[in-house]
Amino acid sequence: MKNKTLMSVLLLSLGSLVITACNQDQPASKTSFAAVKKYPQATTLQGTVSNAKGAVTTGTVTATDDSGKLISTAAVANSHYRIEIPANTVLPIVLTFASETDSEKLSAVVIDDTINQYFINPSTTAITKAAKAMGGYTRANMIRAAEETVHVPDANKTSTGWRGDPTTQYGGWH
Repeated sequence: MKNKTLMSVLLLSLGSLVITACNQDQPASKTSFAAVKKYPQATTLQGTVSNAKGAVTTGTVTATDDSGKLISTAAVANSHYRIEIPANTVLPIVLTFASETDSEKLSAVVIDDTINQYFINPSTTAITKAAKAMGGYTRANMIRAAEETVHVPDANKTSTGWRGDPTTQYGGWH
């Protein structure tokens, strides 16, 4: 009786080994999809535009989707812009600044539906280009692009905040 039980266990183990070995050639399917983010209602995005020389006084900010389809435009006045985004606009949105007096185009990317203030400058342009080169404007690519593109001193990369330990910054608490 012991031999029959041992033989049954051995056959079951061998059978599961064969089944496991046969399934190794099949690729694992990925069923997780990123949730589509969009503005549930009409939203106003605003901010400032600056270049390497300082604040930009005139020009146009254009909002497009990832494929370049026009969403909205707004004029820049005294370096500030306010651009209307229609309800149900899918993110990411690319904000691009252009001016007749300057050939340099600046950009920033909107990936979060809870933030409505965006600065457009050479740093945001470098982040935008780097994220696009990494495969697109995903949150992970934008974070990685920002970390690799914009210089942040090691002293400011601490868990206590942007400026390090607040008890020692500038001689202590202020």
